[in-house]
This record gives sequence, structure tokens and C-alpha cells, in this order.
Amino acid sequence: MDKALQTMIDNMPEKTGKSLDDWKLILKEKAFEKHSEGVTCLKSEHNVTHGFANTIVTLSKEEKNDSEDLIANQYKGKENLIPIYNELIISIKALGTDITIIPKKGSVNIIRKRQFVLIKPATKTRIDLGFKLKDKPVDVRLENSGPFGAMCTHRVQIAETKEIDNELKSWIKEAYDKSV
Repeated sequence: MDKALQTMIDNMPEKTGKSLDDWKLILKEKAFEKHSEGVTCLKSEHNVTHGFANTIVTLSKEEKNDSEDLIANQYKGKENLIPIYNELIISIKALGTDITIIPKKGSVNIIRKRQFVLIKPATKTRIDLGFKLKDKPVDVRLENSGPFGAMCTHRVQIAETKEIDNELKSWIKEAYDKSV
């Protein structure tokens, strides 16, 4: 388990009043269909901060879906995109040890203190990389967030590993630096 994630779990009883296992039981009783419904419940009914609520809901789901299974399912029929995904993860992990990688059903959230990158296999031929880069102008390559909506401010479409160049890595680093 990632060190930052383990620290968050260890701090959970002090910061939220309950352990991760206690929160999992609460979510199990409610049986939410959508991730966002669980997060909203924890925030509104239990005054849990967004970061803890998102982590609790995500880790509750991981009992049912191992991280590797979630990734494998995302790339089923899109296996040609796995080298791009792997290269992105290598570049992202090189930024620091304070990064948490959270696979979900259709995407992978990359979090420092908050999400700064989102990786999504958008089609059979490309990955969409979402960024949080507030006040950064869009251009031909660094597009508006598109289908990511409020989760991200920008998006880059990647069809080949060679597109993970210095420019793209600089945007990833900028998003990482702003996520404190």
C-alpha cells in the first residue's frame, strides 16, 4: 500500500471519528450504487471531508475489486493502450513519494493532497489524461477538460507512448506542484 494512503488510513479515526472498517460497515448498510452517492453521504450526514470521504468509498469498493482487476477491466479490448498507461504511471511516480494512485471502474485518479491527474482509456485508440491546471490557457494539445467536466480543467489525448514527451511531463509536474 502507498505510504501516503496508509498514513491517511492511520489518521482516519482521529480526523473522522471512526476507523476505515467502521466506515466500510456504514457504507455497506447503505449500499450506494454510485461512488458519488457514498461520498455525498459521508460529507453531508457525517461531516467527513471530501478527501477522506473519497478514500473511504474507494477503499470500500476495492474489497470487491482488486486494483489490478480494475486496471485490467479498463483495458479489456484496449490492450494496445497499456504501454501508454504504464509509461504515464512511471512518469507520475517519479514526481514524489506522496502520490496515491486509485484505480476505479473507468479511470485512475492520481492524488497528492487532492486529485491532480486522471487517466482514462477513452477509446480503443487513445487515453485521455485529465489535469487540474487552474488559470492555464488551453491550446491545440492542452484542450478544455471536455467530458471530464469539473473533475479536471484540461485534457490531453494520447494515442502513442511517444506523445509522453517533455511538454506533457511538464504539465503533469505543474499539476502535481499545484496540488498541495
